[in-house]
Amino acid sequence: VQLQASGGGLVQSGGSLRLSCAASGSIFGISAMGWYRQAPGKQRELVATITGGGTTNYADSVEGRFTISRDNAKNTVYLQMNSLKPEDTTVYYCNAQKVVVGPTRTINYWGQGTQVTVSS
Repeated sequence: VQLQASGGGLVQSGGSLRLSCAASGSIFGISAMGWYRQAPGKQRELVATITGGGTTNYADSVEGRFTISRDNAKNTVYLQMNSLKPEDTTVYYCNAQKVVVGPTRTINYWGQGTQVTVSS
């Protein structure tokens, strides 16, 4: 599975950005997709996830400001980020989880990361 993320950039505080991540390759079996972010020297943290059925989960810090969505026909996940704050500045990574059998396990795939910078 290959994940190609796009949409990062520079925006002023209070502004909006939309991230996209398209999955390709051996995509059969992909279950949840989502976005994580990682600041220098810190652990990667969950931003938002969405299952194939559309169930979403958000970090408390982005709840109400960010919206994750998914187009299963295009194998693409989106992250609409509104009311951006300087503390949202970091690299954002797309994630896809795939369930495989023999034995049954979950494999995580990661995109290349896209930089989001919010100026004050």
